[in-house]
Amino acid sequence: MTAFNTHIHLPPNFSAFKSVQQAVSLAASQGLSVLGANNYYDFRVYAEFAALAREKSIFPQFGLEVICLLEGLQADGIKLNDPGNSGKLYLCGKGMTRFDPLPAEAAALLQTIRDADSKRMAAVVTALESLFDDCALPTGLTAAAIKQRIAARHGSPFETIYLQERHVVQAFQEVLFERMIPSARPYFLEALFDAPPKSKPTDAAAVQNEIRSRLLKSGKPAYVPETFVGFDHAYQLLLALGSIPSYPVLADGASPLTEYEQSPDTLAADLKARSIPAAEFIPNRNTPEVLSRYVHTLRGAGLFLTAGTEHNTPDLLPLAPTCLGSVPIPGDLQEIFWEGTCIVAAHQDLAAKKQPGFAPGCDLEEFRRLGEKVLAL
Repeated sequence: MTAFNTHIHLPPNFSAFKSVQQAVSLAASQGLSVLGANNYYDFRVYAEFAALAREKSIFPQFGLEVICLLEGLQADGIKLNDPGNSGKLYLCGKGMTRFDPLPAEAAALLQTIRDADSKRMAAVVTALESLFDDCALPTGLTAAAIKQRIAARHGSPFETIYLQERHVVQAFQEVLFERMIPSARPYFLEALFDAPPKSKPTDAAAVQNEIRSRLLKSGKPAYVPETFVGFDHAYQLLLALGSIPSYPVLADGASPLTEYEQSPDTLAADLKARSIPAAEFIPNRNTPEVLSRYVHTLRGAGLFLTAGTEHNTPDLLPLAPTCLGSVPIPGDLQEIFWEGTCIVAAHQDLAAKKQPGFAPGCDLEEFRRLGEKVLAL
């Protein structure tokens, strides 16, 4: 068993990496044998990812991340794997195979999400521009202008770029830093936030995070309500793209634990009832003790599990997942995550050959064996 990571984000998604080349090169230099991408909304970057990964003898896993809303849980005030919003659910698809070209059903389902999200992000840009203008710093930024910045930064085709909040705040932070000397920035930010800033005026990532938290969140001056598809829409998209539905677990990555995740036994039962056969952890959020409790409970209930790092902030962390504070993942948990990595590899390989892949009820040990053979090639 070598190092592996089944969840990162690649440019043009907001990412710690400047390029796909950088992500793959770092994975190779750090000894990874498997690297999985889980981008939002567009997958044309995966052709480059696959070619570069294979050059480095890394098995590329293709996935996606999508957001949906469970209205019943929202009405009950139940938070799932977003600690700030009731009813909001992140889902992943693992081992995606039907994305080049997109099947008609998947394209239609995806376009609904793209259109709603693009409309919201344009409104967020407009709201932020108004606030900056009110503080005597008109930026001239629009959604299209921010996409141009991303295209220039990463060499990404313009049409593959779908804005995220982090993209937007990064662009506004960049303009602020371009036009204002460090000593003047705290005065501007105090006027912008209507309160003294907490971030250092030279720390780009901290300023971005503070803009996002003080201005873009619910109840804040540039907040624009999110529009989500329902669970069935998101689930059908995952299946239409040939992927295995997987639930990203926060566990003690949220404090307090969210209502949906407070009991790992109840969580496992609900995921199985929704025909979600897998779960994924970002262990650098979790203490080893809590991670162990959730992993063993979910695996004992028959789900398979994977682990990644996301790399969806500016922090260029090591690619091999660790627990909170860079504590190594316990060996028994690492073995379970390797099993899940093999299952995804087997599914992806079989589905690419037009053979039946993994589905709820499949034998995990059989798929592990198949996956180990695939990864050994």
